[in-house]
Amino acid sequence: MSKAQTPDNLPEFPEQGERLAPHHKNAATLELLARRRSTAAAAMTEPGPSPEEIDTLLSIAQRVPDHGKMAPWRFILFQGEERANFGQILAKIWSSENETDDKRMELELNRFTRAPLVIGVISHVLEKHAIPEWEQILSAGAACQNLLIGAQAMGYASQWLTEWYAYHPFAKDALGLRSGERVAGFIFIGSTEDQPVERIRPEAGIGVWKG
Repeated sequence: MSKAQTPDNLPEFPEQGERLAPHHKNAATLELLARRRSTAAAAMTEPGPSPEEIDTLLSIAQRVPDHGKMAPWRFILFQGEERANFGQILAKIWSSENETDDKRMELELNRFTRAPLVIGVISHVLEKHAIPEWEQILSAGAACQNLLIGAQAMGYASQWLTEWYAYHPFAKDALGLRSGERVAGFIFIGSTEDQPVERIRPEAGIGVWKG
């Protein structure tokens, strides 16, 4: 999205070759990070992000550390009827391998209709490359985190999920995953009145290296 097309409530992205500030001191950003909390997808409702906001979120998702400029990730959007269509596939896979009942079938059918927008983040790893596989995977994880933070900064609730279908071969086939690709996460985004309660946070594992 060019600067001329950027709505007033969305950020401007730099042009290629533009010199950027080494820092962006911003108390509101620190407050967001300090108080960020996932919201259960089951508590989400319409509206979801607009097309312009989705474009912005995807651009934000790509502004992550990326050793070698490999872009080791891609995105799959689930909106509208496609959310229910994918639920039909999940329900069929689940029922073919497990004893099930109406409650479980309803759960599988509605996996992706819990939120107005679901963004699948696909980790694309090139094996036997100069850039270690682990670093490529970490970059995809950073893209997931940027989506969470970007969505919440826009005023939406968000949750990063995987669940069983992220690892099932039939579900991965339905997603069109190729060799070297895995699901890094599904980011559920929507509106909510729910106010999640702060949970227990672990003590940071801090060690001081002494050579």
